Amino acid sequence: MLNLTRADGYRISTDPTRIDLDRVHRWLSTDTYWAMGRDRATVARAFANSVPFGVYRPGDGVQVAVARAVTDSATFGWLADVYVEPAERGRGLGGWLAGAVRDHLADLGVRRIVLATNDAHGVYAKVGFAPMEHPDRWMQLDTRGLS
Repeated sequence: MLNLTRADGYRISTDPTRIDLDRVHRWLSTDTYWAMGRDRATVARAFANSVPFGVYRPGDGVQVAVARAVTDSATFGWLADVYVEPAERGRGLGGWLAGAVRDHLADLGVRRIVLATNDAHGVYAKVGFAPMEHPDRWMQLDTRGLS
């Protein structure tokens, strides 16, 4: 289990029992472009089947950010659902969190980590993410419109 503490007292933990799922559900379902309206059961199932990363505020230990890594813990990872509470933005927590996920997965031997973002390219670039060299090799199946 990962536990990191920054000089200013913020902590990152992968302890799933520390994730405040009610808070995370509220953030994702009401304040993101990628998970707007997502129901709580789906959020709970997604986090239960991923490596959860929570960021906790110094002093009171309240969760202020989240991410999850979807991974086989051997070759591939997907960084997903990265969110920093609005009042905590501008403190470098998003980049720190992305770097912690990167390092944790690298320690497992994972050599390819992907993510998707509309608006935070600069945050992720600072920790080594770059556009795909061969996006033409990647495909997707989006079943949301296949009902």
